[in-house]
Amino acid sequence: MNGDRIALVNMCCGNQPIYVCEKAVSNANAVTHEINSLSNNENVALCFHRQLLSLYTLSQNANVSAVDNNPALHPLWVRCDMSDPAGTTWFGAETVCVSNKVSGIKLYSVTCKGSSVDKRALITLDELKQEHKKRHHPSSMVIKGSARFSLFGSTVVENTIIESQSNVTVDFKWCHVESILETPPLSSTATLNIKVASGDMRSPMFEMYRELEFLLFQTLADGLRTGETEWIEPVESVSAVNLTKAYLEELQSTAKTLQDQAPKTAETTKLKSETETPIFNSLLERGDLDFVEQLWVRMRKSVTSYQDIGDCLKLVIEALRYGDIKPWIHRDSSSSLSKLILQSYHQQMDHVSLTGLTPVHMLLEMGLDKMRKDYINYLIGEELTTLNHLCYFLSTDVDLQEQVIRLRKLHHLLEIIVTCSAFLGLPYDRLFLLTQSCLQHYKTNPYDEEHEFKLQIKPALISHFYQKEHPAVWEVEVSSGHGPREVRTSLQLSDRPLVDHVIFETDYPNETVNADSEDPAFFSTMVSCSLVNFA
Repeated sequence: MNGDRIALVNMCCGNQPIYVCEKAVSNANAVTHEINSLSNNENVALCFHRQLLSLYTLSQNANVSAVDNNPALHPLWVRCDMSDPAGTTWFGAETVCVSNKVSGIKLYSVTCKGSSVDKRALITLDELKQEHKKRHHPSSMVIKGSARFSLFGSTVVENTIIESQSNVTVDFKWCHVESILETPPLSSTATLNIKVASGDMRSPMFEMYRELEFLLFQTLADGLRTGETEWIEPVESVSAVNLTKAYLEELQSTAKTLQDQAPKTAETTKLKSETETPIFNSLLERGDLDFVEQLWVRMRKSVTSYQDIGDCLKLVIEALRYGDIKPWIHRDSSSSLSKLILQSYHQQMDHVSLTGLTPVHMLLEMGLDKMRKDYINYLIGEELTTLNHLCYFLSTDVDLQEQVIRLRKLHHLLEIIVTCSAFLGLPYDRLFLLTQSCLQHYKTNPYDEEHEFKLQIKPALISHFYQKEHPAVWEVEVSSGHGPREVRTSLQLSDRPLVDHVIFETDYPNETVNADSEDPAFFSTMVSCSLVNFA
């Protein structure tokens, strides 16, 4: 290696890394005895890295600096390539301040080992404590453990990982660690990290997602916004117009049969329609779909053009205008078609011109109305919230595009709740708390499937998920001292590297075997800290 090597120094001055030429510091006069001892060529890079840390340290030491009141620098982190015997991947330094004055420096080293299934190669807890004692000579030490387990997410089929955008993990923290890789005790604190993506085929919400997909992305909402529509393959083999005609004829036939029992007509029609027209078998399936909702179900499964929508709505409006049908609707329905139905009861219907985007606008309203009721039915039925807390999501006072955004938020909320209920079996009190957290978040934040929701739980609630599983990350930390003079030595074992700038050797030819192995492979990362006092 020549003297022109460029070393990347992650110095936290803004977010931009600083590139330092090795020649610029090769003649530095102030270097430590440790650096002077590194004379062989294999350690030129390591020597340079330590020179940087020495310069950083000396610049902050008022005893040797020309300026007595140097401002405290941001932390300095220097990447290493693991070429030294210890396998160093990072060196770091940060200032220690007392009464707004720099009183010392903490120096860090991060060393790593490639993955191995041989537990005998891992450092023991006693060895870790001895390592801390050698550096700091403490009178007492505190030992803490932490671990992360994956509860729901990607799955492995025949040694191949099937990736999932949904991921639920749990973080444990506990004291009094007794051995490396011990299972978190039931006295641990546990926090769920919940990130759920809509559209997972394993979810009980998948059919609802397909309905939302029709409403949002591929057809209605985007069509109104852009003027262009990508029609999806219809679920029904019968055309939308023929389905609508059959539905109207069914209503007319029922009305004639029950002419003398007018008060019961609507209810009988409703029940018959539900029996003869299967609605998707979903967690949120309702038994009280009104005429407009039944029409929406048929149309969203069969329309393939703007012409289809216009023709179907024309058939319905003509049947209403001529009094051929008198369908029932929910009292709180807010769509344009629902208002026309109410007017038809009094033979005073407004004229509707089914031109341009008006039919799409009307169908979008029908879908919004129906899906909002689906979500309300579940949330209120499960006693997870009240109508007052849902006002933001149910408001029709905003424009249609904003209503679509809020409906999408509500759907994502239910994806989260249903995932935690169906797959984790969380009890009511945890689901209630999670619901409130999600509602509060989405009232003030944009839609974001990458957001990770947190939920405190008792380990006993999920003990059957993790006690016989391998952790994704397991850590033990030995610490001593207090406040700014606290020092720590930690060991992290993980199923994947925690450092991304080095290529690690592994016991396995690929990264997918770990899931099926009785003896998991772990990458080892050790962080050591030294405290240098200036006083």
